[in-house]
Amino acid sequence: MSIGSEPPVLLSVFATFAVGGPQVRFAAIANHLGRRVRHLVVAMDGNTACAERLDPSLDLSFPDVDIIRRSHTANLQHFRALLTAWRPSLLVTHNWGSIDWAVARLFTSLPHIHIADGFGPEERATQIPRRVWTRRMVLRDSTIVVPSRTLERIARESWLLSDVRYVPNGIDLAHLAAPIRAERAVPVIGTVAALRPEKNLSRLIGACARLRRPFRLVIAGEGPERPKLQALANELGMGEKVEFPGYVADPAPLYAGLDVVAMSSDTEQMPLCVLEAMASGLAVAATDVGDIAAMLASENREFVVPQDEGLLSIALDRLLASPALRASLGAANRAKAEAEFGQQAMFAAYAKLFGVENPQQE
Repeated sequence: MSIGSEPPVLLSVFATFAVGGPQVRFAAIANHLGRRVRHLVVAMDGNTACAERLDPSLDLSFPDVDIIRRSHTANLQHFRALLTAWRPSLLVTHNWGSIDWAVARLFTSLPHIHIADGFGPEERATQIPRRVWTRRMVLRDSTIVVPSRTLERIARESWLLSDVRYVPNGIDLAHLAAPIRAERAVPVIGTVAALRPEKNLSRLIGACARLRRPFRLVIAGEGPERPKLQALANELGMGEKVEFPGYVADPAPLYAGLDVVAMSSDTEQMPLCVLEAMASGLAVAATDVGDIAAMLASENREFVVPQDEGLLSIALDRLLASPALRASLGAANRAKAEAEFGQQAMFAAYAKLFGVENPQQE
């Protein structure tokens, strides 16, 4: 895609710009590209919390957009008028929550990239037919970018789209080091996640409640499920074993203090927490959703289990029982992260997609 020699204006639309995987990835890419790109970023819910991760020297703004609730037609007309007024070089939409902007650019010459990272809780079990049809029709002449092979297959076989690009997420390997971990009398299990229903952190708490060996559990993140999860931990007699530190801006020190990373989600594709765990040299126990099994080193895959509390508990118990096994799996995960999931490959892929020069790699 060629969009001219001048620094392009990228209009990136998110349902929210709260801290999450897609928003963190956008910030990393924008910071890397610097002023080679001018950015307009729309957060449809007005939440711009992830802006704290953006370099203040960027040519970037968050325009206010009035969303008219329960008036689909009026919103489409408004979005079309904004596209005409702003005249971006490229529209980049993210996930289903921004699909109305993709509809608004239909029958225009505006180039469009749609980045699909996965599904919300309403589609964790099966896709909604109306949305499948909408994606087929609205995105058929767009470039689709996905971070997982699972989504690549869905985009091609279910959505029947042809221009689908697989670009795995990348991680800052230098920042997330793999320290030598001293054996602790009480090993620490941890996860970093938005506290939302689809993460099913109740499953993780329940799995840990079945353990018969010492442990601590750290659940980092914020979200509407926090009161429910805290109540469950107390109900199961684990109040002193479970810590909720809230949102952690820089998770590197947190990972350095863990012995095992656990994920209990009902739906994921290429979760940032797993990438961060791999870069931090940690073993992972997780539910078998999305690309998690394929992401991890082959040695770690037997600890990726069906969505069952008991099986997740067994996987955690085996890892807690053997510091040597944890160290071995962590080293293998770090090696795979270095081989396949460094940031530079992701930066180069997105620079090409956006039609801009990739800054010199350091």
